[in-house]
Amino acid sequence: MSITTEAELNGMKKVSEAVAVTLREMRNYARPGMTAKEVDDYGGEILQALGAKSAPKLTYGFPGWTCISVNNEIAHGIPSANKILQEGDLVNIDVSAELDGFWSDNGGSFVLGEDIHQHQPLVDASRTILFNAIQQIKDHIRIAEIGRFIETSAGKLGFTVIRNLAGHGVGRGLHEEPDDILNCYVRFNKSCFRKDSVVAIETFIATKSSYATQAQDGWTLIGNRGGFVAQHEHTIVVTEQAPLILTAANEIWAD
Repeated sequence: MSITTEAELNGMKKVSEAVAVTLREMRNYARPGMTAKEVDDYGGEILQALGAKSAPKLTYGFPGWTCISVNNEIAHGIPSANKILQEGDLVNIDVSAELDGFWSDNGGSFVLGEDIHQHQPLVDASRTILFNAIQQIKDHIRIAEIGRFIETSAGKLGFTVIRNLAGHGVGRGLHEEPDDILNCYVRFNKSCFRKDSVVAIETFIATKSSYATQAQDGWTLIGNRGGFVAQHEHTIVVTEQAPLILTAANEIWAD
């Protein structure tokens, strides 16, 4: 969507605060030995208390309030009671929701407990690259150039990117135009970011894989070459200068 009134901006701030706080509290709540369903139910309680509706449930009938992906799962992981979180797991939580007709999306990967499997460098790379990429987004900047920056930054650190998952417009729906904010350079993509537009920017930084494929459960995405993937995501408003980060309350960059 494109922000045209103060009321629209306030609506986006409210729903973005809801998803950001939910993500932050779920991350703080998660402990080794818990099931993904326990963490998801906790997130669902927070969303409901804030008056927000789970976007994946509302839009797709997803079997969970949020998406919780663990270790080799890239995204859209089902938060089942059979998925037991372990010390050192690479965990990704993605929270999106609708509130008063506005939609927002955010996510983040983290290491649960002690980093016994050395996932932290991957998490740090994803988080840092997202921060640096967002700082470059402004009116008239080509979407492809942000993809080039993410891909190049990952390569310098010895990582790859997932080339078929993308950030997207958001606001009056969960997925809007532009739907092609990729983590790689696509030379024929001439479209640009526009002032006052609302977009969800995501990094998908990988150790081995370059494409996401769907698992047999019909939801979960995994890498085509195995390995691990860290994802971070913020919903922002594009301006003529530095973007307004609507989901900053998730504190992805706080630690």
